Amino acid sequence: IVSVLVSLMAGKAEVKYDPNLVDPAGVTQFIEDIGFGAKLLEDNAVIHGKLDLQIIGMTCASCVHKIESQLTTTKGIHSASVALATKNARIQFDPELLGARDIVRIIQSLGFEASLEKAGFKNNLDHSGEIHQWKNSFMLSLVFGLPVMGLMIYMMIMDIQHKEHGGSMPEEQNVLPGLSLINLAFFLLCTPVQIFGGRYFYIQAYRSLKHRTANMDVLIVLATSIAYIYSCVVLVVAMAEQAKQSPNTFFDTPPMLFVFIALGRWLEHIAKSKTSEALAKLMSLQATDATVVILGPDRSVVSEEQMVVELVQRGDIVKVVPGGKFPIDGKVIEGSSMADESLITGEPMPVSKKVGSLVIAGSINAHGALLVEATHVGAETTLSQIVKLVEEAQTSKAPIQQFADKISGYFVPFIILASLLTLVAWMAVGFVNFDIVMEHFPGYNPNISKAEVIVRFAFQASITVLSIACPCSLGLATPTAVMVGTGVGAQNGMLIKGGEPLEMAHKINVVMFDKTGTITNGVPKVTRVLVLWEMARMPLRKILALVGTAEASSEHPLGMAVANYCKDELGLDVLGHCRDFQAVPGCGISCRVSNVEHLQQSDERFFLPGVTTEESNLFPTEEPSSA
Repeated sequence: IVSVLVSLMAGKAEVKYDPNLVDPAGVTQFIEDIGFGAKLLEDNAVIHGKLDLQIIGMTCASCVHKIESQLTTTKGIHSASVALATKNARIQFDPELLGARDIVRIIQSLGFEASLEKAGFKNNLDHSGEIHQWKNSFMLSLVFGLPVMGLMIYMMIMDIQHKEHGGSMPEEQNVLPGLSLINLAFFLLCTPVQIFGGRYFYIQAYRSLKHRTANMDVLIVLATSIAYIYSCVVLVVAMAEQAKQSPNTFFDTPPMLFVFIALGRWLEHIAKSKTSEALAKLMSLQATDATVVILGPDRSVVSEEQMVVELVQRGDIVKVVPGGKFPIDGKVIEGSSMADESLITGEPMPVSKKVGSLVIAGSINAHGALLVEATHVGAETTLSQIVKLVEEAQTSKAPIQQFADKISGYFVPFIILASLLTLVAWMAVGFVNFDIVMEHFPGYNPNISKAEVIVRFAFQASITVLSIACPCSLGLATPTAVMVGTGVGAQNGMLIKGGEPLEMAHKINVVMFDKTGTITNGVPKVTRVLVLWEMARMPLRKILALVGTAEASSEHPLGMAVANYCKDELGLDVLGHCRDFQAVPGCGISCRVSNVEHLQQSDERFFLPGVTTEESNLFPTEEPSSA
């Protein structure tokens, strides 16, 4: 293994390795051995000539042989392996000679149905399993943890108010000599949590220690197990000695610790799942189907075929209807229209598309049908590259995060050492000068020996060090910020190239904007009206009524702006009637307008702010600044 880059939030790892010594399956197996689920993600497999298909209709081994022999004899296909049990086929081919659609058609010609296997990017970002797992763990710990919390409060009150009568564990309430009713209740409530609530922690801690590493789970397991085992041992000893007073135990530690940590893990995975929604929204821009047409010699459409977008190949002619999404990047070969590319480029104004114009996958066609020749398909499209860029940004580590990860590696052994030193130090201090222990442990039971008080206090301090020391904040803070930042940025049309640019952003002094709509409204508005004839010839209200009615039928963004302006100034939602409407690209519109007489008001003057009859006054002059 040459290098490894792991993203905690994205749930991905990039591994560079020597193919002569290890293969991808070996790397995956090694990760699974450590105790984590791993699945191989192959980027751009179809582009590099690898194809996985699901085949329906195979009944026996002869079907498999029939498909394999037909495929392997086809020019451009290097190998084909078909599995009858799983109904899967893996094909290696030359993408320069044929594509996925050609291979599917070969299989269909043999009488079988074939479809592309969709791995889907969401699988590696789907946290629903972990969310469900930690929710169950939290609820189980909570069911037993709440009574434990109630008993703790009861113990504290009783120890303060009835200290001289044995506090919360008077001798007459002992179930057995040395075993009080409260300790029995603690034991019964703590044991299920320790076994079932802490199961995931134990599994992960075991796998970690098996590979001679220590993670956060090791700390949690150490703290809870030591507290539980110590409590069981002191109870058994007290019962064996038939002690009058039941000892103080730490049975309350495991349920409370598991409650808060399971809640933290549950919330953490909910946060992770939400941050991947930005990528899901980006992917949802992609069209799922495409209409591929075959043109005749006179460029007339000979046939149309609806297919999934993954089967579209470079050079195909795709028909895009008004209101439809462009499924591929390509070049317009017939038709004219406007395209809304705001979700891809951030440009709010629709962009004119005519013969020779380039279109972007995921953008929306406005009002004209277009024939587009595919130039980039699948993972080569601009949208796919944007998604890949965002994924890489969320995987990349900021320099501060790399430093934090390095510290986290040494953190757990250091905490265990600190916990042991705390235990030894307080025991030494207690036996040398008991008054210091009394000062820090005022609520101890005077009925027990000094040695037991010292051990109990030292042990409590040691357990506290293990319990509160959590390196998760080091490992989660930066990647969470990077993932949320890049995700929210992507939703708002801003692409951030990872953690390092975000970390450098605090040094920014000047910001330059080059997009219309970034610091403006993003939609055209009428700011001033120029009247090129005398008012007596046509009242201004009639002008607005005629122009607004005519432009109301236009889909051009400037026409829509004019229509909205006229409606606002006239104070009406509906204008006159328009017929014989015709939009001529590059020239304007022509139509017949009627039923506008009721919109005129002859009995009062109609003033419009900003109206002028002089072209020189069309643009506002600079006003002198006030002192």
